[in-house]
Amino acid sequence: MGELIPGLPEEVARECLVRVGFDQLPVVRRISRQWKSELESPDYHRLRRAEGLARPVLALVQASPAPPADGDAGTAADKQRSSAAGPANSYRMVLLDPEEGRWAPLPAPPGPAGSLPLFCQVAAVGGGGQGRKRLVVVGGWDPETWAPVDAVLVYDFLTGAWRRGAPMPGPRRSFFACAAVGGAVYVAGGHDEEKNALRSALAYDPERDAWSWLPDMAEERDEPRGLCAGGRFLVVGGYPTQAQGRFVGSAEAFDPAASAWAPVGDGLLEDGACPRTCCAAPGPAGRLYMLRDGHLVARDAAAPGAAWRPVAQVPEDARTAATVSAIPGGRVVVIGSGCHGGDKNVYVLREEAGKGASWERAAAPPEFAGHVQASCCLEI
Repeated sequence: MGELIPGLPEEVARECLVRVGFDQLPVVRRISRQWKSELESPDYHRLRRAEGLARPVLALVQASPAPPADGDAGTAADKQRSSAAGPANSYRMVLLDPEEGRWAPLPAPPGPAGSLPLFCQVAAVGGGGQGRKRLVVVGGWDPETWAPVDAVLVYDFLTGAWRRGAPMPGPRRSFFACAAVGGAVYVAGGHDEEKNALRSALAYDPERDAWSWLPDMAEERDEPRGLCAGGRFLVVGGYPTQAQGRFVGSAEAFDPAASAWAPVGDGLLEDGACPRTCCAAPGPAGRLYMLRDGHLVARDAAAPGAAWRPVAQVPEDARTAATVSAIPGGRVVVIGSGCHGGDKNVYVLREEAGKGASWERAAAPPEFAGHVQASCCLEI
């Protein structure tokens, strides 16, 4: 094994490599076997964190940009966007660094449509003893036939490529809860192809590319929200088969260590409240956020009977079809628009002791202004 970078001391060369942007990791990994070994080592990831170079990134399942109208030559930027645009109902995976306002599309997934499934779910996991990150996309609907699919797609940030995972077993379900806890992706509830609400739950291990069945939940839950809170898989809200669209406020939590479900105190939400905007802050605290009546509200997930408290009024041009994500440092990212079908705007909330909460608008270029149907947070 020669020098990492010829002519540079090893520690200086390593300092250079740890500053590689996340979108360039696949390219750098292919330069040499030595660089590949360096990037895949646990020390590399620990050094990035120690240098303060690891940062939270949002993975967004976002509508692909539309091509220019027929007969419209468009600008150079329009042409560039149209070359990446897919058919109607086409979705792609996009990364957003909310700190720098930096956006980056990932390669198109495998398949003739080149689109992610409609209404799919996405979760981020680490593993392999290397700290490497993967995105796992589960289920959804075929973008051309609108039929439910059992597909699993896994994106590896080090290889820069997608692969197909083992299909999700059981009935093809739609609108289920999904979240990553530890190194596994958990799925629960939703409905089958006959619109029957489900109690069943599964876990996917991306290292083994294998699914396992979990005990059933106590209640049927169609359209629930899945969160990771306090090391547990939290399934919030939903409704049974006979109560189409009438959401319950209760929640259940699956403890991987005990392999058992337990109810979460009193109603986590008010009955009738849709849990779609619920999110959990990373870390053991288990603080929950959601949008309600134009405000961002928060509560402690672990405290029985804790009340939701207002945090800040959401800007008017981000209240519709909003996606809410909590990131480290007590920050919350809201991506929404001022009306249905409008371009998306991005705001980052910062809460500082003694200064209250304030919103900061993040850049959202036109090619990244499409609808966001699913998201997750990861550290790269």
